[in-house]
Amino acid sequence: MTAAPTSTPPTTSVDLWPIGNCQVSALVDRAGRFVWACVPRVDGDPLFSALIGGAEPDSGYWGIAIEHSVSVEQHYIRNTPILVSVHTDDAGNALEVIDFCPRFVRSGRTYRPVAFARIVRPLRGSPRVTMQLRTTCGWGGTCREQIGGSNHLRILLDSMQLRLTTTAPIGMVQEERTFRLERPLHFFLGPDESFSGDLAETLDAMLAQTISEWQEWVRGLAIPLEWQDVVIRSAITLKLCQHEETGAIVAALTTSIPEHAGSERNWDYRYCWVRDAYYTVQALNRLGALDVLEGYLGYLRNIVDSAAGGHIQPLYGVLGEATLEERFAPALPGYRGMGPVRVGNQAYEQIQHDAYGQIVLCSVHAFFDQRLFRQSGIEDFQRLEHVGERAWQFHDQPDAGLWELRTRQSVHTYSSAMCWAACDRLANAAHVLDLPDRRDFWQARADTIRKHIEASAWRPDTNRMSATFSGDDLDASLIQLLDLRFFEPGDPRFIGTLEAVEKGLRRGSHMLRYDTEDDFGLPETAFNVCTFWLIEALHFTGREADARALFDEMLARRTAAGLLSEDIDPTSGELWGNYPQTYSLVGMINCAALLSKPWSSIR
Repeated sequence: MTAAPTSTPPTTSVDLWPIGNCQVSALVDRAGRFVWACVPRVDGDPLFSALIGGAEPDSGYWGIAIEHSVSVEQHYIRNTPILVSVHTDDAGNALEVIDFCPRFVRSGRTYRPVAFARIVRPLRGSPRVTMQLRTTCGWGGTCREQIGGSNHLRILLDSMQLRLTTTAPIGMVQEERTFRLERPLHFFLGPDESFSGDLAETLDAMLAQTISEWQEWVRGLAIPLEWQDVVIRSAITLKLCQHEETGAIVAALTTSIPEHAGSERNWDYRYCWVRDAYYTVQALNRLGALDVLEGYLGYLRNIVDSAAGGHIQPLYGVLGEATLEERFAPALPGYRGMGPVRVGNQAYEQIQHDAYGQIVLCSVHAFFDQRLFRQSGIEDFQRLEHVGERAWQFHDQPDAGLWELRTRQSVHTYSSAMCWAACDRLANAAHVLDLPDRRDFWQARADTIRKHIEASAWRPDTNRMSATFSGDDLDASLIQLLDLRFFEPGDPRFIGTLEAVEKGLRRGSHMLRYDTEDDFGLPETAFNVCTFWLIEALHFTGREADARALFDEMLARRTAAGLLSEDIDPTSGELWGNYPQTYSLVGMINCAALLSKPWSSIR
């Protein structure tokens, strides 16, 4: 996909191109600048922070700009997260910049350094170029110093030291002087250590190996016939959201992009939500991306072990950290000046009972799938039963719900249904392990929870389920009762619920989460994954034409990179919220798989 030409640095937006290697990532804007990148991992200090401001108005980015620019056209190398930006000036001179984070197997291990690589090549004429390396440290502060060497600059951060090694004239780089580009230039921003070997040859080889690594991974995906580009790009980006060292999957790569203008709904999403990760592995399992599942299952087993049969938080750090205290970063003014910028997320303190179901639903896959390197057995089942006990204990207790309300609690139907699913799937796992007593035990509990939900959430007067046991609330999460297999598509109770949710929450081609005041007032933007949930429900209830039309409309809202953020303004179509959002990418994969014509149709 190619971006529209731009001649000046663009207005700040989420129209960004992610690159990464499952250790670090960066977001590149339509002018070809790195405007967001954290080190030494996704939840670290932003080395480039222009996306949400900086200590100075013109700081926090890494740009390689052509003099008298008239256009920048961008695309990914096929089936990779490697970005090519072609810059052209008013005289027709052109250069290309290839941006990537090295990732490939060597010496039996995956090489994914805390590093960013850029290769700059002249294409036509004699373009004049300026490199602007304007790093930030300590959440928006100025980096302490850059020390020049014969072919490198050293950047001293609070958490680590980095080194830019380059074949470019180091003085011209350090002083941001413009010069003619007459040969390829190579830049490696990585650990503060000497770069062994020839830089140009090594980076060219790294590029080739990284291309091959990603294309081999994509080659193993079981994709649908239609919308292949949508599915492949979403799958690659979901994989970028996994911190491969531990298996954690973050909800997004950014913090504090507001849900709508001036909302102060600015959250840090660079952590692993049990719920978001469940939806991610569910979607990637459809494609056969078992490596992501296996990594995440290892992460989950550590979370379950640490809980020791007790409370499980809705989210954890990428290393499994339990405490994620929320604070402000005052040196950063925020996205378009719309602060605050938050670091950490106080939701780790919340009670969200749906997490028990999501842990079990992810984990039971390993009892059935013989392709996995590590299949689960009786010992794993016994540990998972502790999670089931929590689901049973709290299925009818108040919580903050999946939308993480900060000032009130209710018994949420979605949370209770997830607790039901935990017990139901444990019964399935006991069956495959040939444990009939445990199967009957968990099935009896699942049946009891189901009866409780049906009695407490059904509203015969309005012919629908309520989102809470105590009220008569509408919430898009009620659509998920179908995905959980709590209801069949033809069940009149689900049909009535779907009709009510669509009537009450649909705004044109988009779905709200809910339409009542929360901690911050009335929501103004639609939540993209809720629209995809609606598309799935339309498909399963026989409204195929409506589902396909709505899916096409959602795809038209993607960024130039083919991705979506969390929220969208239903009137203007502008994207808001953290980016790229795993929920939204999951929605594109799931809907494409459901709506696509079968491969047999091409015979």
